[in-house]
Amino acid sequence: MEDLKKLYDAILTGNFKSAKEITQQALAAGADPQAMVQQYMIPAMDEVGRRYEANEYFVPELLISARAMKASLEFIRPLLIASGAEPAGRVVIGTVKGDLHDIGKNLVAAMLEGAGFEVIDLGVDVSPEKFITALNEKKAGLVAMSALLTTTMNSMKTTVEAMKAAGVRNNVKIMIGGAPVTEKYAEEIGADGYSTNANGAVALARKLVAA
Repeated sequence: MEDLKKLYDAILTGNFKSAKEITQQALAAGADPQAMVQQYMIPAMDEVGRRYEANEYFVPELLISARAMKASLEFIRPLLIASGAEPAGRVVIGTVKGDLHDIGKNLVAAMLEGAGFEVIDLGVDVSPEKFITALNEKKAGLVAMSALLTTTMNSMKTTVEAMKAAGVRNNVKIMIGGAPVTEKYAEEIGADGYSTNANGAVALARKLVAA
């Protein structure tokens, strides 16, 4: 459908006004919301991610494309929920206790949403208890933790240990990220994986939910 190719283009170029208008018009004309997401919107964000990896796009482009995607999802999400369509997965995401940095976390959340995940964003300075409560309430299968400071990285370990103590660790996959985070640290604290950037986080999330 030519009009929906324009939706792909609007998300790819970050034109959120066009994305909103095209989405509204397509839905009014009877377009299938699930098909819109799977065939045009997710592929557009995948291409955004590819361009980022190739250094053709940078963080500003990722952000404006994610904003366009979210503008379309505002109209589509209620219809998907009403139809009983399942997301690619449910992710609880937050910056760990003691850390107030959210740019990287926000970017990962936006890219995950663009990839079809339902994202429960807990914000910054998130305690282990808050992560656990959200996992229980939302029945999420994935938790994503961010830390930008070496001084707050230990909160990731504390949160993983709290999940074990609460009996929820075996029910979820844990991914971590942030400037000081390494693969070695992820292994040390018992996380299931880590990523250095938002696009990598999407690939990791897909891999973890498929495991």
